[in-house]
Amino acid sequence: MITTPNVKINLGLNVLRRRPDGYHDLETLFVPYKGIHDTLEIIDGDSWSETSASLISRYGNLSQAISPDGKVMISIAKAGGVGWEPLTDLTVKAYQMLTADYKLPPVKIYLEKTSPVGAGLGGGSADGAFALRMLSEIAGLGLSDDTLAAYASRLGSDCAFFIYNRPMFGRGRGEILTPWESPVPDNITVTVPDGIAVSTADAYRGIIPGIPPLPLREVLQLPVSQWKELLHNDFETTVFAKYPALADIKASLYEKGATYAAMSGSGSALFSIN
Repeated sequence: MITTPNVKINLGLNVLRRRPDGYHDLETLFVPYKGIHDTLEIIDGDSWSETSASLISRYGNLSQAISPDGKVMISIAKAGGVGWEPLTDLTVKAYQMLTADYKLPPVKIYLEKTSPVGAGLGGGSADGAFALRMLSEIAGLGLSDDTLAAYASRLGSDCAFFIYNRPMFGRGRGEILTPWESPVPDNITVTVPDGIAVSTADAYRGIIPGIPPLPLREVLQLPVSQWKELLHNDFETTVFAKYPALADIKASLYEKGATYAAMSGSGSALFSIN
């Protein structure tokens, strides 16, 4: 089974308050962005891969690992190499999570990683969420979206969104999701700067939570032409301070005629709406 896990952008991202558990309460509108995606193949252990030969021919040696129990083999292809231990990938964690509750066959995972890391686009979260759905289908579990989303929220704060993969209003850590029925712009362009990856810890460092003057839901109902002054990503304050080049890119997007521009999530990617 082969899928193409897409990334997301955040329309508005307000950090409301710090919670007793150390996390922060957020509100944001998650929107799928299909222009950037990975390629994920998961097959049972006895099957032949449809993608491995192509990956090897294009990338050379793949980053590979086999779990200690021998039930998961993962191969990751990424330009410039993989900067993490393959067995810590969220696709493997998805398998480990499900196999704790259900009987899963041994599997082989092939991941072509073309979505950027540390860009705030949720590429790794998408891989984990798509893996949950694929494993459910491969094993014939028939798990519902809500059940898969509950598992996904344990993988990461924005993973559950990718189970539904349509505009969803997120609250809590981002895992409390409500379908968004109003129209969202479709003329979105994403810009990923070279050589800048922002860690979530860096993004949170120094951030001051607060309640915005207008609720995010109300701002999103306004015309896009009014968003520049009212629709904010609170992480821009801390991230732009450490990476001023990102602030320059945002300014350049407006200079080029964008109606609205902002950073996505807590990473380095920016997007514009023309």
